[in-house]
Amino acid sequence: MAGKTVLWVVLYGLALAVLAAVMTWARYQFLVMDNALEIYGLIVGVVFVVVGVWMGTKLATPKTIVRTETVVQTETIIKEVQVPVYERQKADPDQLAKMNISQREFEVLQYLAQGLSNDEIAGQMFVSQNTVKTHLSNLYFKLDARRRTQAVEKARALGLV
Repeated sequence: MAGKTVLWVVLYGLALAVLAAVMTWARYQFLVMDNALEIYGLIVGVVFVVVGVWMGTKLATPKTIVRTETVVQTETIIKEVQVPVYERQKADPDQLAKMNISQREFEVLQYLAQGLSNDEIAGQMFVSQNTVKTHLSNLYFKLDARRRTQAVEKARALGLV
């Protein structure tokens, strides 16, 4: 009798398991049918992301460029240039304000009047050559000049240097 009971319990358990599996499958079928468009959209989106990442890694990989350079070292003699130091001239503050010339631009203008190059002006002012070029560009605009000599002439005519 005990063997028969065990057999019925096993059969009853199998029937419940089959019924649960059928119910789960049916719920899955309803889920797929109700949300088919969203599921297909998700699959297409994932495929595009994977392909995009793959293409990005293939296309954006930096190429290795091998360049060979031959360096020939020569002995360079650097000539020391003595730049004359002039006494700084004081300009009329009203004239500077009227022309809208800043103090640093005025310093560049003074060095320009002394005939210094951009490199020498940068060395005297402890700034880069690009800064000197910017100040010169501003001075050319404010003095309505096109060249260094024209800027110095106009500055002398206005009594700035």
